[in-house]
Amino acid sequence: QVQLVESGGGSVQAGGSLRLSCAASGFGYIIDCMAWFRQAPGKEREAVAVIHRRGATSYADSVRGRFTISQENAKNTLYLQMNSLKPEDTAMYYCATGAAVGLRCSTSQVDYAYWGQGTQVTVSS
Repeated sequence: QVQLVESGGGSVQAGGSLRLSCAASGFGYIIDCMAWFRQAPGKEREAVAVIHRRGATSYADSVRGRFTISQENAKNTLYLQMNSLKPEDTAMYYCATGAAVGLRCSTSQVDYAYWGQGTQVTVSS
């Protein structure tokens, strides 16, 4: 049974840091792409960061330089280190897995087949 379980969310003040984790299990194949998406109330879900199993990464402009996506392939675990958090980072954060096109990972949610249940991040000013 495929499962993605996020953890590490919480409430912090602006300028603080959080580290999200996502443990993937039940996959009978090598995962090409893993990604973090987020969705704030009343807004569409957006890609925050994506990573290919060979290490190539991509970030949303709004988080580049503040967030770092990484993975432990042997453990099928995905991380998101979030520094210098802002109130506008407040959202439910989801991890997801998908297939790659060559060495590129999509930033569109339609290209991700499996999703976790989400972990809430709240940043207060």
